[in-house]
Amino acid sequence: MTTTPHFIPPSRQWADLAGPALTSLLTERSIAVVPIGAIEHHGPHLPLRTDALIAEAIASAAVDRVAAGGIDAWVLPTISYAKSDEHHWAPGTVWLEGTTVLDTLIDIGRSIAMTAAKTVVFVNGHGGNVMLLGWANRELRRRFGLRTFSMPATAGGAGDGLEGRPDEKGQGIHGGFAETSLVMHVAPHLVAPDMPARNIPEHIAGLTHIGFNRKPVMFGWTSDDFGPEGVIGDATGANPAYGEVLYERGVDFVCEALAEIDGFVFG
Repeated sequence: MTTTPHFIPPSRQWADLAGPALTSLLTERSIAVVPIGAIEHHGPHLPLRTDALIAEAIASAAVDRVAAGGIDAWVLPTISYAKSDEHHWAPGTVWLEGTTVLDTLIDIGRSIAMTAAKTVVFVNGHGGNVMLLGWANRELRRRFGLRTFSMPATAGGAGDGLEGRPDEKGQGIHGGFAETSLVMHVAPHLVAPDMPARNIPEHIAGLTHIGFNRKPVMFGWTSDDFGPEGVIGDATGANPAYGEVLYERGVDFVCEALAEIDGFVFG
């Protein structure tokens, strides 16, 4: 009796495989990488799928790179609809309640747990998902025994006022210099030629404890609290060359993190 060999596409895309092929390839050392972003307003110059686009591009490149080095990582389809209610006011934004996102993450983890893979990594392109991902990590660990991790897709890059970059005073969190430069590199055809005006909440930048980017006191906000464009940052001067720097920095970061995850043990 002969068996038909499994067709293995030349790709690390989980969804490109047939079920039996995936079953034959996965082991307990396999890492399931799930990019997650958002479909949300990013000003008049960037596509609604900016966060999903960046997360997918960086996660896919990192998985290809670590797989070439012997780490058994696979990238799943990107979760594009997420918790984006800070942009609820803007047409085009498609957002889910936080509980819906959490339930979705748990369902995805449960499905992965039915395979041999025991490690799930979320590569996140949207700040509104961060706390939910921390919650999901523990739920998936407790319910299904998975090793669970989440990380940002990018490793910083807001304008710092040096070498021609605008000084965003630590407030460049949405549609500003870094995101615009990244999309100019990853998908330049999706970037409008005219940049919105600089929009930095200077009064918040001067506060010690309250603010964005790791300041300890968080606050509730929606993006139109800072003006009608929904941009918080300075996209003027954004350029694809700096976008490439940020992209490579992000891929390097995710690769380094995946290498640590591959060898991570609790005891």
